[in-house]
Amino acid sequence: MIPIKLTIEGLYSYQERQTIDFSKLTDAGLFGIFGAVGSGKSSILEAISFALYGETERLNQRDKRAYNMMNLKSNRFYIEFDFVNHENKVFRATRDYKRNSKRFDEVKTGTSVFYENINEEWIPLDHVNAELILGLSYSNFKRTIIIPQGQFKEFLELGAKDRTDMMKEIFDLDRFDLQYKVASINKENQTTLDQLIGKLSGFDEINSENINAKKVVVEEQKRLLHLIQKEHDEREKEFQNLSRIQADFETLAQKKKEFERLENQKEGFDKKKKEVEEFEKIHSLFYQHLLEQNKLKKEIETHENVLENQKKDLVKTNSEIEDFQLELEKIKNDFELLPTKRIQESDMEFLIQILQFKKQNEALNERLLMGDKFLREVIKKQEFLIQNIKEGELESEKINKNKFSSEIILSVGNWFAELNLINKNIKDKEFELNHLNKRFEQLKLTLKEFSISNKDFKEEFDKKIEDINRRKKDFENHRNYLSVQEKLAHFSDALHDGESCPLCGSLDHPNIAEISDVSDQLKEVNLGIQKLENLKDKIEKDRGEVRKINSELEFYEKQIIEQKKNVLNLKNQMDVHQEKFKWKEFDFRNQKDFESKRERNSKLESEIQRINELIKKNRKALELENIQFQKGTQKLEEIRIQKAEINSSMKQNQSLLKVLDYSDFENYETETLKQEWIQLKTFNDKIEEKYTALNKSLNELYPKLASQKTKVEISENQLLQSKNDFLALQKTINSLIEAQNATSIEWVQQLLALDINVSKIRKEIEEFTIQYKTAQNSILELNEKLKDVTFDQTTFEWKENALRDLKIKLKSAMEDVNKLQANLEHLEKEFQIKKDLLIKKEKLDSRAENLKTLTNLFKASGFVQYVSSIYLRQLCDFANERFHRMTRNQLSLQLNDAHDFEIIDYLNEGKSRSVKTLSGGQSFQVSLSLALALAESVQSNAKAEKNFFFIDEGFGTQDVESVNIVFETLMNLQKENRIVGIISHVEELKEKIPIALNIVKEEEKGSLIEWVNG
Repeated sequence: MIPIKLTIEGLYSYQERQTIDFSKLTDAGLFGIFGAVGSGKSSILEAISFALYGETERLNQRDKRAYNMMNLKSNRFYIEFDFVNHENKVFRATRDYKRNSKRFDEVKTGTSVFYENINEEWIPLDHVNAELILGLSYSNFKRTIIIPQGQFKEFLELGAKDRTDMMKEIFDLDRFDLQYKVASINKENQTTLDQLIGKLSGFDEINSENINAKKVVVEEQKRLLHLIQKEHDEREKEFQNLSRIQADFETLAQKKKEFERLENQKEGFDKKKKEVEEFEKIHSLFYQHLLEQNKLKKEIETHENVLENQKKDLVKTNSEIEDFQLELEKIKNDFELLPTKRIQESDMEFLIQILQFKKQNEALNERLLMGDKFLREVIKKQEFLIQNIKEGELESEKINKNKFSSEIILSVGNWFAELNLINKNIKDKEFELNHLNKRFEQLKLTLKEFSISNKDFKEEFDKKIEDINRRKKDFENHRNYLSVQEKLAHFSDALHDGESCPLCGSLDHPNIAEISDVSDQLKEVNLGIQKLENLKDKIEKDRGEVRKINSELEFYEKQIIEQKKNVLNLKNQMDVHQEKFKWKEFDFRNQKDFESKRERNSKLESEIQRINELIKKNRKALELENIQFQKGTQKLEEIRIQKAEINSSMKQNQSLLKVLDYSDFENYETETLKQEWIQLKTFNDKIEEKYTALNKSLNELYPKLASQKTKVEISENQLLQSKNDFLALQKTINSLIEAQNATSIEWVQQLLALDINVSKIRKEIEEFTIQYKTAQNSILELNEKLKDVTFDQTTFEWKENALRDLKIKLKSAMEDVNKLQANLEHLEKEFQIKKDLLIKKEKLDSRAENLKTLTNLFKASGFVQYVSSIYLRQLCDFANERFHRMTRNQLSLQLNDAHDFEIIDYLNEGKSRSVKTLSGGQSFQVSLSLALALAESVQSNAKAEKNFFFIDEGFGTQDVESVNIVFETLMNLQKENRIVGIISHVEELKEKIPIALNIVKEEEKGSLIEWVNG
């Protein structure tokens, strides 16, 4: 983020609206904001933070933040901040709050709007979330861009978990937290694999052998079906010929019956035809005229009704006009007096305000008396608190002279602590050495129990094993001999004359050997082999034990040598440490005396702290009293101004009276005058409203009357025209009756009233004629076709039954083929599915192994913590580039195994210690180095062209040389395309900064911003 412009009004001590053009400051690369304590320097940073996030360090929502942030002399506070984000887009944030005009201590809910500058036009956004624009939460904004007072060391002292959470947010390390994604993928993969295994369990019987067997059965069934199909086709062709002949004979019989029926209906249809023709003739001559005549009758009736209603409306409108004219005449006189009455009404309004101002003036006089009394009491309290503060400071200074400095006590305490630690380490190492010697001697005694020399134990064990193997081999040779003898004995017993020998095949067995039973000897030999094997196992076990003991002896021998070296090094370290003791006030041989002095010193510091706390409490109370005095003074001034304004308003209202005189109403009660004013105003409003309403009604009725007269004339003309048209039509109808020799108009109406559907009857006559002629022609054609053809019903039925049986047989064969074919296709599909499933399973098994590796890698956010530690170590490296230089190569920063920051002290052999042991100046230096490194990392990660950084504390803790080093560091940032702003009251810095703002606080105007060029 790069600031462009900041406008503030009514914020804290900034009473008047003022604007800071940051472009002049940021162009310089390094700028400052200077001023005395309490002048309003930090308020500028707080305005930026509040504009962006609606948050401040000093106040929260429970502290009546809006009221306390608003200047007490202002009724509005307003912040407008223009800036560029990391995407080089220009935005504006505004916050606007106003004081409640009726309650001074209540501030209305503010309005907040964010804008984006697009094509030189400010376009409002639909949110006020700065985190979406800057990519930083409020907490991390304070740590990386604008660091407010009291927050500078926050990042340095954060716990490991909080620091890791911060690194995750700033550097988006959540993208490395893949354990849930991997778990989800693993679960999905395992679910798919389980489902796949379940599916494969249903494919055990599906294999290529079963499929080939099914194919043979299907082919045989298809061959049988082909034979049945061929026979069926021949029989069906023959039967179709017979069916056509049968159908022709049946059709001829049906046609003859149908023609006989139609012949009987012919006379009736001829009569219908004559009646329809007569109806059509009368309908064409009279229907339309009669329809028109009825229409004219209805029109005449309608015109007569309309004319009657219109005449009634005309009479009513005339009556209404006469009534309104009468009402208007009654209020004419009151309406003419209305202008004068309105002036009286206005004068009474001014008189009511004058009476209200008079009452307010009396109340303000009482408040002025009470305010003077309150200020006198506050001045007494201030004098008392100032006296207490002076006495406390003198007492604190007196005690301070009689105590040792905290640095000396801390240094000596650290020396004794290190001495005790070395002594403890020597005792621990000597104890461990004694334990190692005891264990070494125990192992030597254990080795003697095996009756083996320590050096040649391998050779002795090898000889024993070799002797056992030799004896075992002799036993095994003898066992083989006895086994052969046992087999020969078995064959000898099995030989019989006439049966072939299983060894040589001979049928003759002249000299059968007689062999004694050797089974007992075999048992003894096997037992001897088993004993030798047991003995060998024992020797192998003993050899393993001896080897293990020898290894332990070697290990403990090395440990004893190493531990002796450690004890010697610690004793040398003790001598070196004693030489470092350089404090004459204490004896390095008498730690108790030091502890006693430290305890006394601690009590003195506690007493100083108690006094300082009391001074601080008194100063705080004095500050509150000063605020009360300032508020009281300001309130009294406001009352005096308000009183002057009221007197001015009273005189102005008296000068505005035109008809009434104030002296006549001076002793009136406000409510009484209000009631009279309300009655007068109500009467005036009523007259004006009634007169206007009557005129409006008359103006609406006059056009209405003229319109109604015109409508009556039109209706009378329409009625006369309709009656003439009706008489002319009546003459035309009478002429047609005479021409057709009709008996009367009633006969014509009766005929037309008949419900005769002409089109339907004509259609029926036409259809009958077609049917009659069609039946006649069909009979002639069929007689001609069948004159030489014969048909036997018995033969037809026999062939029909035979074909039906064959169809059943064919259907059954087809069903069998279809079932077998479908089963075969199903098996082939299932076999292919099985192949595909096996391929998928192989892939899923491979993927499961890979996911197992990933799960172990990302488990318990370990990978995120690992990446976070890398970022932190990089920050340490970046920070040390400056911190090492600031501390004249004496200190550097490192990250320990618990991911906490530590200090490496090169003046103390490069040993590490806690960052909490640093002095205030050193803490500022390391915090500045770390904050700069963090800001650079965050803003370079956002790929911004320039980086911006604001510091609001710390320079007062530095000596002159350290200030120069810090300043040199800040100046070097300009070369790295970085912008740094500092807030300080240190004069040495003010002289070095090329361009700066100076904040001056005046009693009347509040804080004012001045430009300072270096």
